[in-house]
Amino acid sequence: MTVELVGIDFDALDPERLAQFWSVLLGRTLAEATTIPDGGSGFRITFVPTSEPKTGQNRIHFDLTTRSKEDQSALVDRARDFGASHVDIGQSADEPHVVLGDPEGNEFCVIEPGNRFLADTDLIGAVNCDGTQALGYFWSAALEWPLVWDQDQETAIQSPHGGSKVTWSGPPLIPRSGKDRLRLVVSPASSDVATEVRRLVSLGAVVVGQVEGGPTTLTDPDGNEFALVPPTSQT
Repeated sequence: MTVELVGIDFDALDPERLAQFWSVLLGRTLAEATTIPDGGSGFRITFVPTSEPKTGQNRIHFDLTTRSKEDQSALVDRARDFGASHVDIGQSADEPHVVLGDPEGNEFCVIEPGNRFLADTDLIGAVNCDGTQALGYFWSAALEWPLVWDQDQETAIQSPHGGSKVTWSGPPLIPRSGKDRLRLVVSPASSDVATEVRRLVSLGAVVVGQVEGGPTTLTDPDGNEFALVPPTSQT
């Protein structure tokens, strides 16, 4: 058995506003507060209402790919037109990528053209996560995605079918500041949810909450929350 990465839950003070921003930026169809990938191997992004303001740097962010310098500039301009702003997370002035914050300050990067590591990916080239090497191994086993990078405690995995990579930056880790605003959502390939929960626990996950017939909340080996949803809850 295995699980599939079906989405990311994204906490938002104004879910409709943030969903509109990201649907425009990614060129995705919007259904209520969820962006729907238009074909390919993408995952949905669901904006979940929260009353807690963002504090500190997010432990997950998106790396967006571009095809040319003009494309990179156009994507940055489009983001700024819809409410993004430049963010300083300690990057140097000569970095080729651009770091922005969405209308609620959630960081994301617009990657320079010609980036070889993200050459075979989607517009969301990477779901860039803060995490240990062990976390890359955990998710590689959980999703049955091969490791495509494992060096200097940095890891990355990618579906055999292509699409976005999921990466972990290794130490030092970003200090945790409140609840993580972005969380992975997975779903079992079969209807046997209980068996898949036991498998994830055997890999190092911990169950922290369950709703009968609904999602199971777990934490990964680094203590990050993620959700396991039944197959019927994917849409």
